[in-house]
Amino acid sequence: MTNTMMNVRALSAVAALLSFGAANAAGLTLPTNALVAESVQLFSQEALDNFDIYKIVVKPLGNTSQSTTNTAAFSLPITSITIGSKLQISKGDAKGSALDIVRTFKTGRQANLVLANFTINYDGKQVLADATPKGGVTIPQLPLFNYNVGTALALKYKFPLSITGHEVLDTLKFTPEAVNAIMSSLELIASVRPIVEGQDNGTLTQDIAIKFRPKAVNATPYKPAP
Repeated sequence: MTNTMMNVRALSAVAALLSFGAANAAGLTLPTNALVAESVQLFSQEALDNFDIYKIVVKPLGNTSQSTTNTAAFSLPITSITIGSKLQISKGDAKGSALDIVRTFKTGRQANLVLANFTINYDGKQVLADATPKGGVTIPQLPLFNYNVGTALALKYKFPLSITGHEVLDTLKFTPEAVNAIMSSLELIASVRPIVEGQDNGTLTQDIAIKFRPKAVNATPYKPAP
């Protein structure tokens, strides 16, 4: 079967499941890396101000791209979705995307934490990511954010095969596991912990359109360099 035929089949399956549902769809994971499907992390001004204070910058890696008009926005292609038992999306993955959180000290030395291969777990209302400190061991699918649903996923269907979806998740707060990883990896002093714990990291906006990208996104999981 050619890649084009596979993409057409995936496109048709996504359209059918999202618009009508199916009795045997539960637990089915569908590739979306050939479709126009993006998750955009927009960091809040609060997060940006804290980054400035502690000389922290965020850099895009892998499939991630940084907006040229708003450097606080990072676009992560959604590479797959999973249909849950209630015939709703239970999980969305952005494999191959990564963010490098880098702190630079006065001496020029750097400490960093790479977050990669993001997953939105709708059942648990969390965002997860592989977390790798500089020179350290990767923690697979570390719970990264707890979130609030600002705008619930809304699907719009137009005959014969046009479906779009839009969703906004806000009040992104670091989980206790993420706070520990950030404090350790970026070598922050203990007095900074309440700031990290309370920081609102902005929003995640998901936009899905059942139409093809000019070129499919590589869905291979991102692995930081040693």
